[in-house]
Amino acid sequence: MRPDLRILLPVLSLAVLLALVFWLQPRAMSYRGLNLLFNLAVPIALATVAQMIIIMVNDIDLSMGTFVSFVACVTATFVHDTPVIGYLMLAGAVLAYAAIGALIQARDLPAIVVTLGMSFVWAGLAVLVLPTPGGAAPEWLRTLMTARPPFVPMAVIAAALIALVGHLIVMRSSFGVLLRGLGGNEKSVAKAGWSPVLLRASAYGLAGLFAVLAGMTLVGLTTAADANIALRYTLLSIAGVILGGGEFTGGRVSPVGAVIGALTLTLAASFLSFLKLSSDWQIGAQGAILILVLAARLLFARRARA
Repeated sequence: MRPDLRILLPVLSLAVLLALVFWLQPRAMSYRGLNLLFNLAVPIALATVAQMIIIMVNDIDLSMGTFVSFVACVTATFVHDTPVIGYLMLAGAVLAYAAIGALIQARDLPAIVVTLGMSFVWAGLAVLVLPTPGGAAPEWLRTLMTARPPFVPMAVIAAALIALVGHLIVMRSSFGVLLRGLGGNEKSVAKAGWSPVLLRASAYGLAGLFAVLAGMTLVGLTTAADANIALRYTLLSIAGVILGGGEFTGGRVSPVGAVIGALTLTLAASFLSFLKLSSDWQIGAQGAILILVLAARLLFARRARA
């Protein structure tokens, strides 16, 4: 499928959902309404970009949700109480992510198994850091995430910035070209003199950085933390990448599409709430929306080949 069609479907799905929300709740068509609709989109968008970077090198991270939860717990405790120790812990977490990538590449281990195992490690560390829900957001973080810039809500501005930064890193920089090359043709990258171990470690480290930002912004919005606060982010991040036009193999991803996919999933939750759909059915309905978009993408792809 052509890149323009790959990004068109996520844009259309977001536009359709937004129109339906405005039709069901006209008061949402305002500064305050948009802010409420997309309030939690920022951490989801950051986690989705993190997952996209992992998928870009042909892996899947099943520990994303527990890692973001761990970061949230550290942010609400150590970063709030003892900032130096807190930031060192977060830096160590990013380095640990990079080390996981290096181990997967060096030992040719299946990423899905390694990250599944790490999900239990991060979950255990989160409970050790914060056994019961609580903590508090650092003042500067809470101020930043609750800022009210003129004309456009903070969530929309932040999402646009995340998409821009992700696009510049992944699609416009030589570093991003190398990472996409690793996912597209690892042997060619190795023959060109680049170390696959170092590149995969770099990819995982960059993903860890975005995931750390996801956990921190989540605490800035919720003002507290919990060891289970972001467990759904694993599936949401994978769905956001695929919804945004990414593919599981070949290094074919779209940072802008991934952010739009995250916004769509966030909006879908609000839309289903307006329909007064039981929370037990909302996850299934979100999955149905994802399947419809993927079916449409497959149809477009087949027509393009014909």
